[in-house]
Parts: sequence; structure tokens; C-alpha cells
Amino acid sequence: MGGKSEKQALILVYTGEGKGKTSAAVGQALRALGAGLSVGFGQFFKRDSQSGEQKILKKLLPAGMFLASGEGFYRDGHDHERHRAKALDLVDWAGEKIQGKAQMLVLDEALYALNRGLIDRRELEFILDGAANSGTTLVLTGRDLPDWLKDRADLVSEIHLIKHHFEQNIPARKGIEF
Repeated sequence: MGGKSEKQALILVYTGEGKGKTSAAVGQALRALGAGLSVGFGQFFKRDSQSGEQKILKKLLPAGMFLASGEGFYRDGHDHERHRAKALDLVDWAGEKIQGKAQMLVLDEALYALNRGLIDRRELEFILDGAANSGTTLVLTGRDLPDWLKDRADLVSEIHLIKHHFEQNIPARKGIEF
């Protein structure tokens, strides 16, 4: 048997090249909130008030439980130190939420931050270990899930792109992409 008890932390990962990873994480957070759990939601890369989910999460979550720490779109190597500083702000914030006993913590685009060198494996493992020790379930999103994290995760859902309206030159739309 040896499975985790109901009170032990889980690691849930939403990955893949398809659209919907953040939406899945938002849905997971809403489910947890509806069940009475305390939830923290952090976003790498996205600026504050950039997307629709941010507005509703700020209304639903207690003060200080939402952070969009990003500088926006990141091109490899361009303003790396500034983007890394923002990513480390989110890592510090996540550590505080874990110590504050958030029962669920969502880190949107954590894999993208990891794969672009804005956070390193050691920093992400610090969060994973802290969450495990405090009983905080982590929800991570992003593309290119590394094998070491796949092995450690309790749930991995991969979202595949089959068709996207961008391929038909239909631009991003408010309420759909942001």
C-alpha cells in the first residue's frame, strides 16, 4: 500500500504544448477554495492585472495570497537578470505561503521559469521539500516537464495541441487567451 494519506501533500503537474494548463490550475484552485482549503496562487512571467483569471483570483483569495511577479514575455537572454529577480521574488513568496500553511499552492509557469534558467532545480526543490514538510499540495504548470520532476509528481496531465485558432491567423482574444 504505502500511499499518501489524505493530509499529505501532493504534487500536481499540468504540462504539454496545448492551451489550457493555466486554466486547469485555476480550476484546481477553485475546487480547493470551494472545499474550504486555503489557496495561494503565484504566476511567473505574467504581469499583475494582465489576464482575466488574475482579476477573479484577487477577488476570491485573501489579501497576499495572489502574486503575479513577472515582467511579461521573456526572450531567452533578454533582460535575464531582471526576469530572474522577479522569479526569485515568487520563490520567496512561495516559501512564505508554505510556512503560512497554505493548503494548496499554485505556481503557474514554474516549468517555463525552470527551463529558461530563471529558477534552478535547487530552488524548485526547496519549494517541493517545504511543501512536503508542511503538507501543502503544489500545482505546477508549464511545458517540457523534466524527468526528475515527473518521477516526483503524484499527478501529471499532459495537454496536447490538436488544433489552435492561431493557425488560422485569429488573434488572441480577451477572455480566451488573457
